[in-house]
Amino acid sequence: MSEIPVPDAETATGVFVEHRELLFGVVYNMLGSVADTEDVLQDTWLSWSRRGPGGIENPRAYLVRIAVNHALQRRAVISRRRETYVGPWLPEPLVADEDGADDPTLHTESVSLAMLVVLESLSPLERAVFVLHEVFGYAHTEIAEILDRTPAAVRQVAHRARAHVHARRPLYEAHPRVRREATERFVRAALGGDLAELMEILAPDVTVWTDGGGNRKPSALRPVHGRDKAVRLLTGYAKRGAGQGAGQGGAQAPGLELHYRRVNGDDAVVLFQDDEPYAVIVLDLTPAGDRVAALFVVSNPDKLTHVQKEES
Repeated sequence: MSEIPVPDAETATGVFVEHRELLFGVVYNMLGSVADTEDVLQDTWLSWSRRGPGGIENPRAYLVRIAVNHALQRRAVISRRRETYVGPWLPEPLVADEDGADDPTLHTESVSLAMLVVLESLSPLERAVFVLHEVFGYAHTEIAEILDRTPAAVRQVAHRARAHVHARRPLYEAHPRVRREATERFVRAALGGDLAELMEILAPDVTVWTDGGGNRKPSALRPVHGRDKAVRLLTGYAKRGAGQGAGQGGAQAPGLELHYRRVNGDDAVVLFQDDEPYAVIVLDLTPAGDRVAALFVVSNPDKLTHVQKEES
């Protein structure tokens, strides 16, 4: 009986570290949670370290296959957790530093927060195929090997997923400058108490998602539809705390300090209270880019643990 070669630990570690950024991006876009992504990467590392790189012609493809399959298994755990989650569930935001330098986990491909919300409506298999093909550019034949399916089956799943996503989300993406201007305008109106301006910038059929996880108030237990209801909800944030002066950009933010950051690649706002992250606010604009079609407010402290306030 031939001996089983002992994996070269140093080589195995080097290969894994080399591809960790890619693995993080794939898994995060499949799960929308940093904590779950880190758990999946730990499982991937354990599987990889036991096997080692010996005899594997394409370690990158092998690691992606392990990570994707661990992520698909993780979806079952996440689904059970969602059954008892309080209020709307939003993805955990990836927030860049103010100076443009990112957390190491952010040096990766990531779709917008709004797109991640749409991806939540796909089946786990559809989402895996969509992320691999549309975000990371994998060919259907490569995805078939990763998922142990035929290329024809993968093409069918890809077509179904793409049609579903495009039906719910326009292909048009606003220019970054337009997004920044709209974000600043919204912040001035919402935190400055300018109701007329707020009514103007919000689309009539705007939807506001507030994810407090039952740990933060004010937050709604379900998405709020319509401009009038949205304004009433947003004024609750503006009235939070006793006035402590103006935040960045001149907007009056009682009890809150605001910072403009990049969140999942888009301009957004992070609110801090007593130097702790209070909420991340991300806008999704209409195709014309002049009004807010959807607003995502992540205030669950458990989803903001990676958000740090920059030292002044």
